[in-house]
Amino acid sequence: MLQTGTPAPDFALRDKDDKEVTLSSFKGKKVVLYFYPRDNTPGCTRQACAYALAYSKFKKLGVVVIGISKDSEASHQKFAEKNSLPFILLSDPERKAIEAYGVWQEKKNYGKVSMGVVRSTFIIDENGTVEKVMPKVKPDTNADEVLAYLTGGDQ
Repeated sequence: MLQTGTPAPDFALRDKDDKEVTLSSFKGKKVVLYFYPRDNTPGCTRQACAYALAYSKFKKLGVVVIGISKDSEASHQKFAEKNSLPFILLSDPERKAIEAYGVWQEKKNYGKVSMGVVRSTFIIDENGTVEKVMPKVKPDTNADEVLAYLTGGDQ
């Protein structure tokens, strides 16, 4: 997984509307980049809805919120519509960004070992450097923890 202080790997991925989005296009803005396993699963839905609920606060701070998973653009579109998600969702079926950020890892679930996306959040500063790494975040508290960090409540 990437470390604090390293340059954030740029990427070019498609959003739910099939438009290409690059990380470098947000230079000059702080970016919250969160990786999650899958659309429409209970934990991922709670996490996305928590970001949606707090979105006006992120916007007020001038922070861009981006969620990334392996799901297709069509899946993201349905997920965003169903849950009224106002932020960017990017599709990474080839795991380019997922692997570049080191979140494709071995996971254990009920004794079974498999590879998958470890729910993780990265705060990228205005210069494109990883400012904070939050590995193995909890879906219910991730958005609030990020906001607390951004507003100086948790350094």
